[in-house]
Amino acid sequence: MTKPGPGLLPYRRRNGVLEVFLVHPGGPFWAEKDDDAWSIPKGELDAGGEPLAAARREFIEETGFTADGEFLPLSALQQPSGKILHAWAVQGDFDPALVRSNTLTLQGRTYPEIDCAGWLERSLRGRPGS
Repeated sequence: MTKPGPGLLPYRRRNGVLEVFLVHPGGPFWAEKDDDAWSIPKGELDAGGEPLAAARREFIEETGFTADGEFLPLSALQQPSGKILHAWAVQGDFDPALVRSNTLTLQGRTYPEIDCAGWLERSLRGRPGS
């Protein structure tokens, strides 16, 4: 059975436009892929874990930022992998250039779990930062 995936969707208003904060996974598999790669910072929920606490922990691990404020629950979403994503929106303003992710090691090489991040307009078209 697939573990639930808790995550946070930071948002902000800039010049009257709603933007969301997304991240791009690191490592060799994702190095040349942008389409369908950007997502919210998220992880897996351990057995008996509290979903919002796990989402906040994953956000810190993947970005180096702490999200505070009112956490607004969003509808659960089933991802193509079968994982059920449970997410909360939270208002914040994070500088993508300052993202500091935890790392993963593959075949003796170390990679950031998240290699970049950016703000994307609510229309969800294009790439963050473009």
